[in-house]
Amino acid sequence: MSVLYALLGILYIFLQVITGVIALYQLAISLFGFRHRRVTELLPPQKKFAVIIPAHNEERVVGPLIESIKRQNYPDHLYSIHLIADNCTDHTADVGKRHGAIVHQRTDNTHQGKGYAIEWMLEQLELSGQPYDAVVMFDADNLVDKNFLNIMNDKLCRGHKAIQGYLGVKNPFDTWVSVSLAVSYWYDNRMWQNARQNLGLACALGGTGLCIDYSLLQSIGWNATGLTEDLEFGVRCVEHGVLPIWAHDAIVYDEKPTDFIASFRQRLRWQQGHFQCAKQYMMKMLKEGIRERNLIKFDTGLYLFQPMRALIIFATSLFMFVLKFLVPTRVVDQISNNTVSDILIVVSAILFLQIPLTLFMERKNWRSYFALAIVPLFLWTWGPVTLHAYLTRNNRKWYHTIHKRSIRLDEINTQ
Repeated sequence: MSVLYALLGILYIFLQVITGVIALYQLAISLFGFRHRRVTELLPPQKKFAVIIPAHNEERVVGPLIESIKRQNYPDHLYSIHLIADNCTDHTADVGKRHGAIVHQRTDNTHQGKGYAIEWMLEQLELSGQPYDAVVMFDADNLVDKNFLNIMNDKLCRGHKAIQGYLGVKNPFDTWVSVSLAVSYWYDNRMWQNARQNLGLACALGGTGLCIDYSLLQSIGWNATGLTEDLEFGVRCVEHGVLPIWAHDAIVYDEKPTDFIASFRQRLRWQQGHFQCAKQYMMKMLKEGIRERNLIKFDTGLYLFQPMRALIIFATSLFMFVLKFLVPTRVVDQISNNTVSDILIVVSAILFLQIPLTLFMERKNWRSYFALAIVPLFLWTWGPVTLHAYLTRNNRKWYHTIHKRSIRLDEINTQ
């Protein structure tokens, strides 16, 4: 038994060290997220945008999105709205036409999913011969702040080619699930994305609210048709020496699932796609980052490691549970390393304390602070989600998340 206890001790300390190193890395990065300087002087409108909206059976939510885009503080002749009615069986196309979008109906039962729809739409734009400077992508359930295109125009004019906007939430207080997701997104926006922007590292493209220079698309192509097409394209940008940047004040509001099962399925798809992308690019980014002494590539490789990090944290939490409740105390003393445990607890506590600070800095509604009691439980559920994703990581079938919260932009401002 002593040999078994020794092996358990080695495994336990190994998991703790890996978890602690990753937590320390994130803590160091996050410290640069506290600073944000709002841009007050924007360059005048110049760039022409093709606004693309992939939509599959989104008749309930796409109308308010188009309305919010048409209310942009940006000249009408410098952008056009292209709605992809992708394998729709409802009235999405009719709603789009009624609200003034250019509707493109796509039927393809073989190549299904958002990535394929975007690729097809980009081909249609190329065939049309319309002179666009950039492509902006929104999900059909989104709402867009009135200054979004102005800020993207400014970033493009300053030479940036891949820009991610702030991912807000339009229904944060519907349920415990939506508010937990909202808090997670608000934290990531400030302490992950904004921090990396301040450090000159690559931000993560989020699948919606992103702007891509048209010449870049023509140069490297879209070629992102997996379950996480945004992640794929962002990694390929870094691979080609293009730095995806963060625009903290260009806000897009996203609808979050309101029940746990829908959230589980959505996150499962994200993690499956993340595993697939990591398999293709993670080691390549890490090796090139080390060989070229390129911190941007190395950090991108570490980001691709995130699902494995979630698995390690999940395994560590289960291991701690077993030690505490199923193993005699004297054995726990032999296995555990108090120094490593104490460091891990301190780092985890500091990271968690950053969440209320983030809510304060982002000026979120006072109701969001009550979610702090349930956020740890929700974050823990990423473990089972990621474990399931790892076991089904070869799945490439796209599962559509149903959206039904038909909220308008002026309603968000009253939350």
